[in-house]
Amino acid sequence: MIPLKTKTPRESQVETRYIVMPQHANDYGIAFGGTIMAWIDMVAAMVAQKHCAGEAVTVRTDQISFLAPVRIGDHVVLRASVNYVGNTSLEVGVKVMRENPYTGECIHATTAYLTFVGLDRDKHPTPVPRLKPESAEEIRRHDNARLRVESRKELVAKLRTRGQSRPS
Repeated sequence: MIPLKTKTPRESQVETRYIVMPQHANDYGIAFGGTIMAWIDMVAAMVAQKHCAGEAVTVRTDQISFLAPVRIGDHVVLRASVNYVGNTSLEVGVKVMRENPYTGECIHATTAYLTFVGLDRDKHPTPVPRLKPESAEEIRRHDNARLRVESRKELVAKLRTRGQSRPS
């Protein structure tokens, strides 16, 4: 087996932009949460695929927080990068900014954390490259992601003892 390359978050980060159109919004002119979630999943998948240098699939949206509304005409800037790597899985964090196209004002609108699993040619989970956070911000995100992973494992273990196999 060939040893896996260690990568930095910067090597696989992705930034993309959308404009909110009427079909993306409700009757009040605010973007549907599902539209924002689809864009988040798409950009996070790009990051996971870049990091794994192969196929990676979403297995969980761990957390999504809608912090500010996004309206028709707003530009939506999504920035995503790998926060944490396990053996076959990785957490990708996505920060969504609402940008006023006329003034340039940016507001943090949404934050999400998604878990992906790298797949081999036979569609089985496969080890993914290690992660080497470098900047203070990357290290902070890595440490916070590790806490989320540990908390999720503790929750699953507690639920198992109560007779539930997975959180609902």
